[in-house]
Amino acid sequence: MSGIYIHIPFCKQACHYCDFHFSTSLKKKVELVDALIRELELRTDEFKNELVETIYFGGGTPSLLTIDELALIIQTIYTTYSVTENPEITLEANPDDLVLVRTQSRTIFEDYKSIGINRLSIGIQSFFEQDLKLMNRAHNAEEAKVCLQEATKYFDNISLDLIYGIPGLTNEHWLQNIETALSFNIPHISSYALTVEPKTALDSFIKKGIIKNVDDEQAQEQFHLLIEKLESSGFIHYELSNFGKPDYFSKNNSAYWQGKPYLGIGPSAHSFNGNQRSWNVRNNSKYIKSLQENTLPTEIETLSLTDKYNEYIMTGLRTIWGVSLEKVEQDFGKDHKKYLLEQANNFLNNDLLYINKGTLLVTKKGKFLSDGIASDLFMLN
Repeated sequence: MSGIYIHIPFCKQACHYCDFHFSTSLKKKVELVDALIRELELRTDEFKNELVETIYFGGGTPSLLTIDELALIIQTIYTTYSVTENPEITLEANPDDLVLVRTQSRTIFEDYKSIGINRLSIGIQSFFEQDLKLMNRAHNAEEAKVCLQEATKYFDNISLDLIYGIPGLTNEHWLQNIETALSFNIPHISSYALTVEPKTALDSFIKKGIIKNVDDEQAQEQFHLLIEKLESSGFIHYELSNFGKPDYFSKNNSAYWQGKPYLGIGPSAHSFNGNQRSWNVRNNSKYIKSLQENTLPTEIETLSLTDKYNEYIMTGLRTIWGVSLEKVEQDFGKDHKKYLLEQANNFLNNDLLYINKGTLLVTKKGKFLSDGIASDLFMLN
């Protein structure tokens, strides 16, 4: 199984916490779409032996593209790659782009379905006005609810994003956020701790004392409240930040976590073929210019055995599939397996890791710390 990720680097405005690559100017949108098409055409040889089972529009804000622009990209993938009969096609969208939008008397949701999109990932983040303003989201709380009311009329496979650990977000309000999400019968929820990334507006506001810093203890409390609430509502906590009802896991993201190959198209997008990782230039103008000259704006890194081991540890510990000790020995050798068990010993003794049927897994107590635990299991090149 393989997937194609399309990075759409445009947003209406900059969220205070975001450090992804995007532009708030849409002046080069037409040229950018042309460049995406050209990159897809130039990279067919890289995926000639792969069957595409997922297409994912991420960003940025992919819902800023028109139906015709999205359709052109999807059609290009179908004509230049081998695509499975019923691929998962996901569009990330913001509520303000979806609320009561109609084209030729049809809703935007009907238009999306007509071009093959069958999964929506909606960036709600919070149902409280003060949280949305603090994060500088483009939508308001009412639009978040109206959007979900409309979306669920047309789409069954919907994911929504929620953020916890927001300064001033009480546990009571956090539980209300979860309850509101559940009231729409959404089958998938992605939830992240608010992270203060360097050089973001949020980082600046905290340093100036305008906004309180993130409280790690409260974020950890809210993470455990999230797990308890969603698991009791029938969700499976299948990846650190992702919860899905049975049959509603993200196929696209699951492939990343299980080390499957994927192709990343667009400025700043990353790709992986099993042995090499590559990434495109993080600049819209340079990306467009390079593709206009039929040159891929890409850097490539060949992964060492230790790089692959470290990536497997990182992704495996984040998921319910864990780290197979047999796979570590088969793929990386007995020395790597011995090293892993030695490094894991302290975490096993402190109820942060456990071994079940030859698989190393994170305990409930250790889940919030899983990335840090993984880094302590890494091997240096």
